[in-house]
Parts: sequence; C-alpha cells; structure tokens
Amino acid sequence: MLKISNLRVHYGNTPALKGDVSLEVSEKEIVTILGANGAGKSTLLRCISGLIRAKAGDVEFMNRRINRLSPYAIVKMGIAHVPEGRKVYPQMSVADNLEMGAYTRKNKARVQETLESVLAHFPILGERGDQMAGTLSGGEQQMLAIGRGLMADPKLLILDEPSLGLAPLVVKEIGHIVLDINRMGTTILLVEQNSRMALQLAHRGYVMETGRIALSGLAKDLLTDEHVKKAYLGG
Repeated sequence: MLKISNLRVHYGNTPALKGDVSLEVSEKEIVTILGANGAGKSTLLRCISGLIRAKAGDVEFMNRRINRLSPYAIVKMGIAHVPEGRKVYPQMSVADNLEMGAYTRKNKARVQETLESVLAHFPILGERGDQMAGTLSGGEQQMLAIGRGLMADPKLLILDEPSLGLAPLVVKEIGHIVLDINRMGTTILLVEQNSRMALQLAHRGYVMETGRIALSGLAKDLLTDEHVKKAYLGG
C-alpha cells in the first residue's frame, strides 16, 4: 500500500532524513515507527502527507508516486494524518471539527454513514457535539482528532504520538481504539512514544535513529531485541 524509498529531507542545510529511510506498509497492517526525539519520525510522517517536500527519494501510495501532490490531493487519495499534539480547532464545536474531517468528500450519505461509525467508536463525541473542542480533556481531544481523521474515510491512517501527555488509563483506551480501527479494515502507520504499547499493537516495526532506519522486523521480535529493550523499553 505505502512504499518509501531512500527518502532524504533537509531543513535548510540541516539533514533531517538522510537517505537511508525506506519502509513499506501493507494493507490492513499496523506498522509502528520507534525512535528518540529528533530521530526524524514526525518529519517522515509530514513528508508522506505532503506537508513538507523531500529533497530526494520516492513516496508511493497504491502504486502511485505522491511526492509532489498537495496535502489535499493526498487526503483525497486515502491518507489521513492525525498530527502530534492533536491540533483540534479549539473555537469550533466537536461536531464542526468532525465535519471538517470530511471536507474532501462529496457524497453526503456516505459521510453520514462514516459519522455514525465514528460516534460508535467514540460515544463521548456524540454527547459533546455542541461543546467547543478546546474545552475537552486531553483524552477527549485525542479521540476527536482521531475521529476527524476517520471522517476522511482513509485507507491509511497516520497517527503521530496519540498517547502523548495522556493519563495511563486513557493511553490504554487509545490502544484499544487503534486495534478496533485496524480490525475494521483501516491500515495504520503509528508513531508512539510508548514503545512497548506500540510494539504490542503493531504487526511490524521500524526503528529510526538520527534520520535513518536503523532496524526493522516483526513487532514481536523487536520486543525481545536487546538494543530495542535497552534504548526504548527500559531494559
């Protein structure tokens, strides 16, 4: 479904992705990317969704090169990106935030079907439909951000640090939600600070270090890898 080959990204003269960045995501997988702060994980996700341009390399989605497409066109193709920090529209209602997620879609009946599915995942959003998004708790805002992403009816959902700053019980709930979304057929590319949870959710994983892919494999194997355990799992 998604294939990234030899991606290189610079911020000015500073390399963020150094060319050794290649990965694949197959349909209906959960693939996670691990790495320390500054490793290039969010840069990689922003490059996939068209928010920044690569200096070299290829990004292919459904066998089509998307490097030079606009973010709008990439969303229309079936990639939705839930960014780090949630980025809800705080002065808009929950219902309006969700409606914004479907801005590329024209079939109102299908949009309504998606909305009903999202509210089945996140009943609290239905209860808070008229409430301003900025007044929600952190966990509720994260659910809203994921729900807004799902409103685009994506084939691939990109999640950047969905548990960041949330209480442990809410983190566990977010993990269950990610699994449920995947079981219903949505492919997920996940960047997550909670490396152990990410590997427990994922089918496969990649480890990024200083702008390169340093390691990859089945998630169950990365959980027992000595380097991964020492660097990311607390020994």
